[in-house]
Amino acid sequence: MKSDQIQFQCGLLRVASTLLFAFAQVACQPPANQSRLTVASLGKISSLDPAQASTLGTTQLLSALGDTLYRLDQQGELTPRLASSAPEISDNGLTISIPLRRDVLFHDGSHFDAEAMAFSIRRFLDIGTLSYVVGDRIAAVEVASRYRLVLKLNRPSTSLEGLLTSVNLTPISPKAYLNYKDRFLHDRFVGTGPYKLTSFSEHQQRLEPFQNYWDTQPSNDGLDLITLSNSTALFGALTSGEVDVLLSASIDEDQRHALHNMAQRGQLHEGRGPAMGIGYVTLLSNVEPLNDRKLRQALALSLDRLEISKRVSYGLRQPLQSLVPPSLPGGNRPSWPSHNPEAARSLLRESGYCNGRVLSIPLTFRTNVPADKLFALTWQAQVQRDLPDCMNITLDGVESTTVYRQLGEGAFKAVMLDWRGSYPDPEAYLTPLLSCLKANGEICLEGEAAISGSFWSTPGLQNTLRSSDVLRGKARLDPLHRLEDLTAEGSAYIPVWLETPRAWSQTSISQPRFDGSGRVRLNQLRRMD
Repeated sequence: MKSDQIQFQCGLLRVASTLLFAFAQVACQPPANQSRLTVASLGKISSLDPAQASTLGTTQLLSALGDTLYRLDQQGELTPRLASSAPEISDNGLTISIPLRRDVLFHDGSHFDAEAMAFSIRRFLDIGTLSYVVGDRIAAVEVASRYRLVLKLNRPSTSLEGLLTSVNLTPISPKAYLNYKDRFLHDRFVGTGPYKLTSFSEHQQRLEPFQNYWDTQPSNDGLDLITLSNSTALFGALTSGEVDVLLSASIDEDQRHALHNMAQRGQLHEGRGPAMGIGYVTLLSNVEPLNDRKLRQALALSLDRLEISKRVSYGLRQPLQSLVPPSLPGGNRPSWPSHNPEAARSLLRESGYCNGRVLSIPLTFRTNVPADKLFALTWQAQVQRDLPDCMNITLDGVESTTVYRQLGEGAFKAVMLDWRGSYPDPEAYLTPLLSCLKANGEICLEGEAAISGSFWSTPGLQNTLRSSDVLRGKARLDPLHRLEDLTAEGSAYIPVWLETPRAWSQTSISQPRFDGSGRVRLNQLRRMD
């Protein structure tokens, strides 16, 4: 067995020991390669196919193995990557021409060009799990020349430029995916990124620098990525020095706070990215009792976000009163009301509650997301304190995969969820929750609003959603604000908090840095001299 294989297996055994909460010495030799880095995160990677990628862990990994046409820098500016310059948009907004780099190779040695990019986009449109984010905007993907791609649109789209930064549109080698045009390839990836994949399982991935990479080589000699299912194991692995870097959006709040304090004391390095993740509650609006809008509004008014932020996250999660993050257009003002139990009581009385009749709402939380239960307990206590004669909240814990599978079946009266747009634009937050193909009054019968578990719509919403994606600059703000106001009035969704992605590294490792989409630049991690 080769030395590097022994090193890799030994590293995995050391981290496996943390899962058993026994940080004993692992008798593995030879010593670890000091130029490689071990990076840990929560959960598992079940598929490496960019057409299927939806979790933060998967998109983080794909960002190291592949490139996108464009990337957002830390200032939020669109910068070319595999594109050689900015997209060229026709006067009527219906044609986008993208010049491509001529010096890019895939990991299998084949050349990247317009045909390869067209293959990747068409494949995503055909089989992509999140293909609805494109909707009906792209009419055709054309190859104008070997290094010029043309997108023909059905309608002008402001957000399409942001979509070109999405990891879901990471180009893949047509040669390697020849037999996977219409189906997913889960356990391999052949892209153009700074690393190539040399070993894959759901919990371990080995990355080596791609020697023919077109841009700057990574600052390290490779990565061993390890995913764990237990927050305590992650915390122990970092604090004991078993791993070099920890990436985690779902570590327990007490441990997140402890790592933050350790970084404040200089015991760790902490990196923070742009706040792009939102936590929110979805209410089932098409059946009793929450088909009554006043009851949904009362629930929204019963929520004290500031107290929840302090109790759940020590203030590390910011209170949120919009569905669009504040850093994006339209998300910079609160549309949902602040905590007001008396206004909630008034609405409940109008609907026949509080006079010997108590509204009981079952709230579902995801058992494998640590912050969910703390949020649920805190909100339950707030309602019991402020509105004991009018309303009570009962709690039901369900594993997340079951929640996602049953959402579109209307299985949950109220459920805590989170969302991170696949690209940094308001459209990537509003469309997945509000888009409705067929509606009857305020009930969505078919579309993303039904799949998301709210089944809510309202007259004029879809036209406003579409018009918001045509305008630019300040002119775009009016329809975006109207969308938020309409949705706040409907109260089928209640935004709770905004999450800033964080990563921690040993003091011997450089501080983790994020790109403008909230992913760690793994290729910039290095050991300090």
